[in-house]
Amino acid sequence: MNNRTIVLGGGCFWCIEALYRRFEGVLAAESGYAGGNKPDPTYQEVCTGATGHAEVVRVAFDTDRISEEEILSFFWKAHDPTTLNRQGADVGTQYRSIILYTDDEQRANAERSRDAAAPSFRDPIVTQIEPLREFYPAEDYHRDYYENNSRQGYCRMVIEPKLRKLGFDGAPRG
Repeated sequence: MNNRTIVLGGGCFWCIEALYRRFEGVLAAESGYAGGNKPDPTYQEVCTGATGHAEVVRVAFDTDRISEEEILSFFWKAHDPTTLNRQGADVGTQYRSIILYTDDEQRANAERSRDAAAPSFRDPIVTQIEPLREFYPAEDYHRDYYENNSRQGYCRMVIEPKLRKLGFDGAPRG
């Protein structure tokens, strides 16, 4: 098994985590914070926008079963990378579109993927592509949020329709 990780932000981390958990070859999708300047931030601090962190998901995957290119290609479909600091009703720098890479190869893959996706959008892609300095796991109550709270309003009104739109059945996974 050849494991690799990439950190992605595309709005609320609950959505991104729920989507990537459904891929064959994805070993883990963990909500957290990255891209900012405050060590070990809390959700409440990130929500203020003052930490500089985005809500992100660290996606661990087996490259023998799913390629980094597939992970990145799906990223562009999973959210709107043309809206600055916003995904739907979620507004603020913590909801920005961002790819945090771990090495030069991953940076190049992210840039190639962005360039390949660009013609699919009417507006320019505003996704940041930056080196990952540190990933801070989210609080326990944010992890596996959809799986643990699928009947909650946000899950039913935002995550479930997104799962269906992108070809997943919408059922929580245990």
